[in-house]
Amino acid sequence: MRWLPVLLSLCVAVPLAGQEQEPPEQTEAEEAGARWLRLGLFGFAARAGADFEDEGQVVVSFALDVGDLYTERVRIRPSGEIGVLGGDNTYVANLELLYRLMPDTAVAVPYIGVGVALAGREDCALYPDCPAVWAQFAVGFELRFRERFSWLLEYHPEDALRRHRLFVGLTTRRGS
Repeated sequence: MRWLPVLLSLCVAVPLAGQEQEPPEQTEAEEAGARWLRLGLFGFAARAGADFEDEGQVVVSFALDVGDLYTERVRIRPSGEIGVLGGDNTYVANLELLYRLMPDTAVAVPYIGVGVALAGREDCALYPDCPAVWAQFAVGFELRFRERFSWLLEYHPEDALRRHRLFVGLTTRRGS
């Protein structure tokens, strides 16, 4: 009778092992889509800086790392900027495409980017060209100080190179 519990447990264990679920196979279209675009929240950045237009402004900014295009080196990054002091407050919402010249494993990662922005200012309704659509550019680099945290220094020539902003901040990137 000692073997009866062992025999019963084997009979129960065999059907349970057969119930393991395998992930569904991807269709060709899903596999092709996964190759050129990957979306998600992969990181974020908090930045502060200065705008050198007119009297100058203090600018605070945040950015989200929301996707990769074709490779992990081409990033999709929306961001927002708020400029205060030195005249009317300004508000900028950006959508940028950044190309990282080095892989994430490098200690220093330079990057360049282009994008489009919607820019407004305090009392925007009083100005005929407000809100405005701006061409955006970005040049910067990240200097890693922890596995997934980096310092960043970024120069933003905005509004077709008529406005210049310089940022310093921290950025994160979660593992893939």
